[in-house]
Amino acid sequence: MAPRSLWNGSIVFGLVTVPVKVYTATESKTVRFREVHAKDGGKIEHRRICPKEGKEVDSKEIVRGYQVSARKWVELTDEEIAAAAGPQTRLIDVDHFVPASEIDPVYYEKAYYLGAQDKGRDAYALLHAALEKADRAGVGRWVFHNRERTVIVRPLGDVLALHTMRFADEVVDPSDFDLGTVRRKPTGQEIKMASSLVEGLHTRFDPSDYEDTYREDVLKLIEAKAAGKNIELPEPEETEPADDLLAQLEASLSG
Repeated sequence: MAPRSLWNGSIVFGLVTVPVKVYTATESKTVRFREVHAKDGGKIEHRRICPKEGKEVDSKEIVRGYQVSARKWVELTDEEIAAAAGPQTRLIDVDHFVPASEIDPVYYEKAYYLGAQDKGRDAYALLHAALEKADRAGVGRWVFHNRERTVIVRPLGDVLALHTMRFADEVVDPSDFDLGTVRRKPTGQEIKMASSLVEGLHTRFDPSDYEDTYREDVLKLIEAKAAGKNIELPEPEETEPADDLLAQLEASLSG
């Protein structure tokens, strides 16, 4: 059974409308654990408790509320929240087109695929071709899950991809951290040797070359414990920077 689209609407740029469907482009492969009672293996449940009544509340009795003062809450239904965006709830409004290379990856958040709706295949193909030829990405606005997001629309192979973006004020300034001060500049010889090492390890990026080995190790550990095997925990490896950086570079190049 094919995955269902998360959202149906249209990309709008200028006077052109491109009917599209949005599909999630990624899925988590993280090993997930349940909280269980160590004594008897019972699954721990997290219940919704009303602090005033001290008892569990049925989901049908729970509403969305926004606190406007110390004692006052405003209740909003899902339909009222969605209506606040007006027609934007069914539009991805593209305002600008920018060189894709100018977008720093720190702003990318989550990836989606855009599929063409039946009546929008020609417009979809046109937008894809135009972006690919110009090497541009569309920057727009998208209201999804009761939140307006800045999004990027770009070609990805034969399809269009949609990326939600972090707002500028959501990216923490590195000066807010004590990242350390670099006092000594590298020598010309060190830069030359480091550049040679970088060139020697150069390759084309292929995401299939990289696997989650940690996940595989965790699954092997679970399998071993399930089989009743004793687990010996290895000592963590300590890595120390070498006092002689040039010697470290030479050893890396010769190895």
